[in-house]
Amino acid sequence: MSHSAKLNFVEQQGVKNPNGATCEVQYSALMFQPRLLGVFVLAALIFQSGVLFLILSAILWWNVFVPALNPFDAVYNRFIAGPKGIQPLTPAPGPRRFAQGMAATFMLCIGLFLLLKWHIFAWIFEGLLAVALTALIFGKFCLGSYIFHISRGNTALANRTLPWARNN
Repeated sequence: MSHSAKLNFVEQQGVKNPNGATCEVQYSALMFQPRLLGVFVLAALIFQSGVLFLILSAILWWNVFVPALNPFDAVYNRFIAGPKGIQPLTPAPGPRRFAQGMAATFMLCIGLFLLLKWHIFAWIFEGLLAVALTALIFGKFCLGSYIFHISRGNTALANRTLPWARNN
């Protein structure tokens, strides 16, 4: 199940024809950004820092609009892929960019709500973000990519790439 879920995740992110032989490397590469972001989001949640949420939102919006200059991908390519001689991350395809935009929107809302002291709204969005990030990091399910595929009419692909779906 685990290898199949990783293969499904890689395909859900928009990687064309993911290969079972390289799946582990692709999965680890694609999870670098969410795992690192998870640490920063946890800090922002603990400190209820509207400014940190706004900074994270800005970085994610940068990734959406200038995917070739994604700082997370640059760090991964320079310090992990390069020294290990493995394939570097390429600019994010549509599903991954959509997911980043969705997370950026949530973080923008949280940051603004915290700065405006609208705590109830901030907590609601924080809860939704925490659930989505937990599902991504621990469940191999990217809600943003799933919604991208559904919204494009690719329901079969979206459902086929769920973590619990089996590969044929």
